[in-house]
Parts: sequence; structure tokens; C-alpha cells
Amino acid sequence: MERRRLGRTGHMSTVVTFGAAGIGRVDQETADRAIETALGHGVNHVDVAPRYGEAELRLRPWMPRIRGRIFLGCKTGARARDAAAAELSRSLERLGTDRLDLYQLHAVGKLHELDQCTAPGGALEALVAARAQGLVRWLGITGHTHDAPRTHLEALRRFDFDTVMFPLNFVLWADPRYREDAGALLEECRRRDVGVHIIKTVAKDPWGDRPRTHTTWYEPFTDQARIDQAVAFVLSRPVTTLCSVGDVTVLPRVLEAAGRFREIEAPAEAALLATAGDYHSPFVGDWA
Repeated sequence: MERRRLGRTGHMSTVVTFGAAGIGRVDQETADRAIETALGHGVNHVDVAPRYGEAELRLRPWMPRIRGRIFLGCKTGARARDAAAAELSRSLERLGTDRLDLYQLHAVGKLHELDQCTAPGGALEALVAARAQGLVRWLGITGHTHDAPRTHLEALRRFDFDTVMFPLNFVLWADPRYREDAGALLEECRRRDVGVHIIKTVAKDPWGDRPRTHTTWYEPFTDQARIDQAVAFVLSRPVTTLCSVGDVTVLPRVLEAAGRFREIEAPAEAALLATAGDYHSPFVGDWA
């Protein structure tokens, strides 16, 4: 699998990061199979968070074997300094490690959330202190809503984050407003040498009232050909790595798509974008 430099961190991350959200609500045996599958495809970057159910505990038995050969990122959803510091301590304990490579503000998609984190006594102070203590090396910010690119651009004006993580897929890119915001953020990340993580690569539709057939909070693409196209589209942008889908049954298809990735050509990209109107991104319509 291709590897790309994660901005100024210098880490050569595989173009797929193992997103541990998919193992947070399964048993250890199922989680082990998913982890083995990711490692078998060469994945060397893991992303986890306290909000992902029992994901930290599912990774813990693997730490003695893999900690030295993976880039380990975690997150805090806390907005205040003391709460974020406590959450970091708990994550380290649950993971069974004494350090993280990357610690991120989690789910900061809207400006008022950024205001909370960057205010005096906010969570950002805990991240900076943890870096000074050697508990973490790099600091990042993540966001799930389609406000995230614009909010993260403002975040980079306030603090020199090392990485960003936000949604990107061909359905979102077809929205002119999202495309403009995402493009501006990607350009600023290039200028500042900030590593770029992408989430929701294979998001297809919101579930609405339909029965949920997968553990993702959105309906994912499941057809291998479409997943290949979705992955190729994202990896043809100036990004470092995409987080794997939060469903263990779809995970192998994303890994396989990344393994055979070739940059998407202009005619194929145009044809793919022309189908975006057939889907309804879970993010569109919430610009508040």
C-alpha cells in the first residue's frame, strides 16, 4: 500500500489509517480479525478515540506487539482543560501505552466548538501541556460536519496544528460550497505542511428511517467497484491518508481499493461527480 508523508510529522503513513471506530462495539475476536486484516494490508497508522465504545480496550492486547511500528493517534471530545487532561490519562491507561504520536481535539466542526477549545482554560491548553510533558508528540483537530473545513481553516489561524481530519468524498465535492471550503483548507495545509486525514470516504446516504444494515452512522457504499472509485477520488486529492470505514465487514473492501489505487483520470472523475446527485450526503443541509 502506498505511503505518504503526514505533513511536518514526517511519518510516512499508509494511505489508509485503521479507523478503530469499527471495533468499538464488537467482541475481541471480531476486533482481532479486523486488526489482523488491516495489518496484513500493511497499514501502519491507527486512529482511536474514547467515543468509539470499547475500541481502546480492543487495541490494548495488540500494543506490546505493534506499538513500535504504528503511528498512534487518539482524541479528546472534552472542551475544557482539566476534562481533556483526564480523558488523555484514561486513554493511555485503556490503550496500555505511555505515549501517543498524535492527540487531537475531537469533533470540532463548528465555530462555537472551536471557541470553547481555544478559550482560556479550554481543551487546547491540555494538549499543549501534554506535548510539553512528552505524553504526545503532535497535535491535531478533527471535525465531522461539513462546516469542518471552514472551522479548521480558522483553527489554523489560531494555533499551529500539525494535522487536520475532516470529511471528503465525491458526493461532498460536488457541492460547490463544500468544494470551495475544502479546497481552501487543503491549500492552507499544503502551505503550512499540515498532515491531512480524511473521513467518510465511502459515505453514501443518511439512514433516515430505514433499518441500519451496518455499524456506520451513515449508509456506506458496499459495491466494490463504487468503493474503488470513491477511494481513488479521495486519494487523487492532496491528502495523506483516509480513515477506514467504521464497519468491519466493509473494511476489507476499502483496504483492497487502496491497495490497487491509481490516480483517477479526468474523464472518470467527471463521470463519477455526475452521479453525485443520486446520493444524499449526511452532511448537506446543516450549515449553521
